Amino acid sequence: MVFTAGSALLDAVVLSVVSLEGTYGYKITQDVRKIMDVSESTLYPVLRRLQKDGYLETYDMEFQGRNRRYYKITSNGMILLDKYRSEWVLFRNGVDEILMGVSSGKEEK
Repeated sequence: MVFTAGSALLDAVVLSVVSLEGTYGYKITQDVRKIMDVSESTLYPVLRRLQKDGYLETYDMEFQGRNRRYYKITSNGMILLDKYRSEWVLFRNGVDEILMGVSSGKEEK
């Protein structure tokens, strides 16, 4: 992908992936990589920060004889995700208006 993503967009994507179901770090990485180029060394600090800030919780489950750490979104995480989604619509509309010549329906003053 040519475009780089800022930290807020990465946070939003991670929260969105985790909101679908409790899931583990490697799967989160694979899901995020479907839309942006991100390494595990970039993603795991994001997961830890979101957890520290109270937006994600973790729990461990045994998988094939070892513990696997799972992440799930908290209620505060859902509030933040809803904010990101609202902001995304505004951002996307602005980008579409400029790059694609698509009018957002607002009249110029």
